[in-house]
Amino acid sequence: MTIRRILIAAMLIAPLAACNQRGPINVAADDDSAWYIGTMPDKPYDVPLVDTSRLDPKYRRRTVAYAGPERPGTIVVDIDQRQLALVQEGGTAVQYGVGVGKLGFSWKGEARVGRKGVWPDWSPTTTMVSLNPDLPRTRKGGLDNPLGARALYLYQGNRDILFRIHGTNEPWSIGEQMSSGCIRMLNEDIVDLYERVPVGATVLVKRNGRYRA
Repeated sequence: MTIRRILIAAMLIAPLAACNQRGPINVAADDDSAWYIGTMPDKPYDVPLVDTSRLDPKYRRRTVAYAGPERPGTIVVDIDQRQLALVQEGGTAVQYGVGVGKLGFSWKGEARVGRKGVWPDWSPTTTMVSLNPDLPRTRKGGLDNPLGARALYLYQGNRDILFRIHGTNEPWSIGEQMSSGCIRMLNEDIVDLYERVPVGATVLVKRNGRYRA
């Protein structure tokens, strides 16, 4: 299946996802396949690679100086800047561009990565099903799945708070505020983050320059 056909299929199912956009994205004048420059080997599917020259440079993955107080290994999501930082040793962080929820996070305080998924399945929340009983109860992972190549599932204590850091098959949404709440990354970036972050890693969210404590 070509990348273009994959993306068309993905756009048809995108409204089903709790972590996907609400409302249309204006990409009609653009050829979706122009966003891609090849693939990265992965199992069971190769990861389509994005032409990151199409992104604002501040949303491209890079290592930056970091002076925050967080311990190395902490994930810090800055809603306003549309950036996610993974704090490193030596006063640096790996920084990624993200797409964020239209209404921001509804959770506060500290979360942790409770589990991780490779080409994860997607399931609607109970609230979504109550609003739309015809939704499928699950969708298998794959190139057309709204969660993309990887997902980090956020927990507080032993409770899944239903927020995810995940891949996306809509690279044009990076840097935008359009989804219903989750944090989306380029698929190659979520693969990179997945490899760096263990289960149990701390996740903090920042808005207006402050943590939502």
